[in-house]
Amino acid sequence: MSLLDAKGIGKRYGSLEVLQGVDLSVEPGQTLAIIGPNGAGKTTLFKVLTGETLDFTGSVAFEGEDISRKASYERARSGFGRTFQVARVFGELPIVTNVVLAIEARKIGRDERVTPWWDWRPSNQTRDEALAILESVGLRRLDAEASLLSHGDKKRLEFAIMLAGQPRLLMLDEPTAGMSAEDRRSTVGLLEDLKAKGMTIVLTEHDMNVVFGLADVVMVLNYGQVVCVGAPDLVRQDEAVRRVYLGKGMAYA
Repeated sequence: MSLLDAKGIGKRYGSLEVLQGVDLSVEPGQTLAIIGPNGAGKTTLFKVLTGETLDFTGSVAFEGEDISRKASYERARSGFGRTFQVARVFGELPIVTNVVLAIEARKIGRDERVTPWWDWRPSNQTRDEALAILESVGLRRLDAEASLLSHGDKKRLEFAIMLAGQPRLLMLDEPTAGMSAEDRRSTVGLLEDLKAKGMTIVLTEHDMNVVFGLADVVMVLNYGQVVCVGAPDLVRQDEAVRRVYLGKGMAYA
């Protein structure tokens, strides 16, 4: 059974039809990359899949259950993890506290025991888990305010917050956008590790080296319609894809 299924997804903003009958299916452990020109509908599709917008036609199912009308927080509790083009972190809080909050939110959602309300400190178990997650994404200066982090480190922190929810499906919107070459390599390495551990990943990405290096399946959108979907090598050679997006003379490692 597929982990994530979407059928006939349509979305309009007034008279503008942004998505037109989009279907996708993601198997457990698979990495799907969604690519296309600016304005193709990639981010809108992400909003539909993650519950950020519920005003659409078609259906979305997770592990065989229809979640089309479930809000984003309900999907997060079901096993969705999400990152954004611009990292969303609690800038006024210390780095480690960002992750502690995510761990405690996960526990509350599962009716697990958390620190009593009168104790301002997290449990040792929660703090140890937060430190381990932060180490896995390569973050230091754990007591510094998150607002002081560089763009790349804010992206890492957002990743840590997401992983603290113990998701089974990662929805990553432009995970390497605006990163330096070094930060991009580090992020790709993290994604490769997660992929090797069997994590299911859906991402949008403009860096084609990242896309063709990570994806098992590539979907190409243009004007809200699916142009092509398939293995990276097949998509790379598809004439319609080369015409609308990749370009005839472009090659990717």
